[in-house]
Amino acid sequence: MQIKTRLTILFTIITATILLVFAFVIYFSATKSRETEFYALLKKEAYTKANLFLNAKVDKRTLQEIYHNNRKTLNEVEVAIYNTDHQLLYHDAVDIDFVKETPKMLNDINSKSNINFYQDDWQVIGVVYPYQGQKYLVTAAAYDQYGYSKINNLLKTIVIVFIISVIIIFIAGRIFSRKAFQPVNEMTEKARNITATNLDLRLETGGNKDELSQLAITFNNMLDRLESSFDAQKSFVSNISHELRTPLAAIITELELSINKDRSNDEYKVVINNVLDDSKKLVRLSNSLLDFAKASYDPTEISFKPVRIDEILLDARQQVQNYNYDYKIDLNFKTDIDDENQISVNGNEYLLKVAFVNLLENGCKFSDDHKSTVSILFSNDNVILVFSDLGIGISEKDMNFIFAPFHRGENKEFADGNGIGLPLTKKIVDLHKGTINVSSQKNAGTTFTVELPHL
Repeated sequence: MQIKTRLTILFTIITATILLVFAFVIYFSATKSRETEFYALLKKEAYTKANLFLNAKVDKRTLQEIYHNNRKTLNEVEVAIYNTDHQLLYHDAVDIDFVKETPKMLNDINSKSNINFYQDDWQVIGVVYPYQGQKYLVTAAAYDQYGYSKINNLLKTIVIVFIISVIIIFIAGRIFSRKAFQPVNEMTEKARNITATNLDLRLETGGNKDELSQLAITFNNMLDRLESSFDAQKSFVSNISHELRTPLAAIITELELSINKDRSNDEYKVVINNVLDDSKKLVRLSNSLLDFAKASYDPTEISFKPVRIDEILLDARQQVQNYNYDYKIDLNFKTDIDDENQISVNGNEYLLKVAFVNLLENGCKFSDDHKSTVSILFSNDNVILVFSDLGIGISEKDMNFIFAPFHRGENKEFADGNGIGLPLTKKIVDLHKGTINVSSQKNAGTTFTVELPHL
């Protein structure tokens, strides 16, 4: 069931319920009003008959004849008068005697002075009528045909109006729901036409600042992120293909040349060493890609725990020097550690180590003396790590692209690389809610400043 249909039905049910409550209140009030008014009429009629019989001394037969004559055309009130000894003094129609007065009823009238009750659909009252120091018990009963007719007509009118109102409300609700959901339908049609080949399409946000406009803006922002992600993915795949093609092509070429003719052992060793170097490049590339993928995970899927930055730096230095014996790395603490929390962060040890290894390798790799220096400082909120070297530096043109995946600057002739290290490092730092900044001068060295919030 569509939402607009559910809303229409819900709106109709709620409105119909409210109408039903009002109709019930009106019908109940009208019924009670009719009952009260007719009891008052019976009481008035009882006093009138008692006054005519006791005070005006109208003949009993005359009163009875009036009753019988009136009863032919309307529902006349049947009145009976008793004394306190329960002796019947007057009755409009003994032959009819609809109300069978019992001693108990007469005693209730005498004790309560006024009683009201129903006998079938007839309403009956009993009152005490005082006259010349004596009390007389008077009953009056009648069927309110006119009142019941009005109530029945009112009920029929309420039912008809209720049914017509519900139909009108449903139709109006249907019309208004369609009109209200028209922008949603338009958004749906527009969104249905958006595919991977035309992610540049956007929804109309309109000039209003209502919920639908906010939804369209949110959806467009999502499309912006998706388009950016798709473009980055295309570029990423293209760059990966290029990076993989080069060493694979070199391996294939070396192997093909080696089998074209017999070669000496020394020549085979050269080929094997070349293939081994290219294979190592592939391994480094694949490891970098795996680390890049890990750093791109949802932060909620990566385990974080308190870790000491100095211990991770020592491990990173050892790893770099294990593979490069001529690399020199100095760790300098610029301030004393008063509290272990100053040097600790909430992070992922493996990813932080990968980031530090990249920065240390870059500092040593692009320096003639193969030396990198790390200065460790503290602020009120952050651990500050300054990675500096005296290498070839980064040109001003390349500074804008150093964190772009697979980008190789002018220094690519100086040392091998695949352009993943620095983008990976930035992703890791961002993942840890830190910042990384770089300053460099051509042929004067480069400095990377990493700030990570400590515990």
